Amino acid sequence: MSQEAIVRFDKVSFEYGPLKPIVREASFSLRRGAKFTIMGQNGAGKTTLFRLMTGALKPESGAINIPTDLTIATARQVIPREHLSLTVREFFEQCFDKKVYDIDPKIDAALEIVNLHAPHDRLVKSFSGGQQARLLLASALIQEPDLLLLDEPTNNLDRAGIEHLTRFLIDYKKTAVVISHDADFLNAFSHGVLYLDAFTQKVEQYVGNYFDVVEQISARIAKEQRENARLRKTIQEKKDQSGKFAKKGGQMRLVATRMREKAAELEEEMVDVRREDKTIRRFTIPHQPELIGDIITISAYTTIRNHKPVLRKTNIALRRNQHLLVQGPNGIGKSTLLESIVSGTNKGAVIAPDAHVGYYRQDFSMLDFDDTAHAALMAVMDYKSEEEMRSVAAGFLITADAIRTKIGNLSEGQKGLVAFARLVLQKPGLLILDEPTNHINFRHIPVIADALDRYEGAMILVSHSTDFVAKIRIDEVLDLEK
Repeated sequence: MSQEAIVRFDKVSFEYGPLKPIVREASFSLRRGAKFTIMGQNGAGKTTLFRLMTGALKPESGAINIPTDLTIATARQVIPREHLSLTVREFFEQCFDKKVYDIDPKIDAALEIVNLHAPHDRLVKSFSGGQQARLLLASALIQEPDLLLLDEPTNNLDRAGIEHLTRFLIDYKKTAVVISHDADFLNAFSHGVLYLDAFTQKVEQYVGNYFDVVEQISARIAKEQRENARLRKTIQEKKDQSGKFAKKGGQMRLVATRMREKAAELEEEMVDVRREDKTIRRFTIPHQPELIGDIITISAYTTIRNHKPVLRKTNIALRRNQHLLVQGPNGIGKSTLLESIVSGTNKGAVIAPDAHVGYYRQDFSMLDFDDTAHAALMAVMDYKSEEEMRSVAAGFLITADAIRTKIGNLSEGQKGLVAFARLVLQKPGLLILDEPTNHINFRHIPVIADALDRYEGAMILVSHSTDFVAKIRIDEVLDLEK
């Protein structure tokens, strides 16, 4: 690996206004050919670091040194809505500042890397969520950048897609920086970690594979906590002594003053310990106890084979406390099936007329991005209780600041937590979830799995995460590939 530093942050600070600092005096460097992971809490500003690297954001102070001829490409988490109506060819053409002649072979080569084959005149919006994730990756790879920035690249990818991406990153000769919550994926290629702390706004640089670095960070936190505990004990002793000497008067007051000064000096030595992400509170999604009989029946569905719809017959009926898993590879029609059930366009699916449907879409389009989180949560409540709404929101770490923020301005992880809070307040009889672990911090996932496992209504689940599914009671499986 070359020792040349191609990205260097020198005491860089950035904030979204005085009340929301993101980075304070960050100093680190990335060497050519390195593969780095960015770690940090939900909303810590990991994506902001990417935007500082690309020049989309400018630092308040400090310097970012990047060679002027360095090419940078970013694969974002989601395709912008205005790009959904483009064809595949148009989508890739907008990746370049200048017209690229004979672009079709380049498109095919990029799609081959992400294991996706598609006609170039097909509309982007016609692809599944997993296929759109592959298009996003390919749109960065087609540029053959010196610095590749990947933001949650495994979201929506099935196992084959993740394996394909992992092999590519291991073999990639240039520099890559990745934001992800998938620990096994990160460990396969990481040379080091940039750790962004949401509380201190500091960036720490660690070298080593992902699992080794996580251990280093945990050990460092434990050491700092022990040192702070020792300092607190000494500080209290000095304060106690100061109080005793002050009461004696005379020359003893001078000693008391020195004791207080020493206590103040020790307080300055206290370290800002990294506080790990809080985990969301254990929660329950209430169901409609009055529903009896079949809540949903499915007699037919459509899958996609060779880019063409194929009608299939089935015989599925879900009652209370029955959980259905829908599985199959990217592009076979899982999300399309869920969408057709909710919208009523699937003639082979019938939902009980009194059933409230709670729908978690992987692209969060069930949320109005112009609404505040407050409005989005209040909208699903039958009985409007500000106190109940705020209590539920707090359990999902939706803070006083976040609750007044527009959905569109929240991070993807925060949007996911708002979506789960809505389900709790909505109290649905039928729960339909499409990739509910995407964008969610890995610490929250066991809590979410436990809530879904205990859900007593009817549930239909799509998830590519086998570890997540293994924690949830599944009563029936619909495999669209069979």
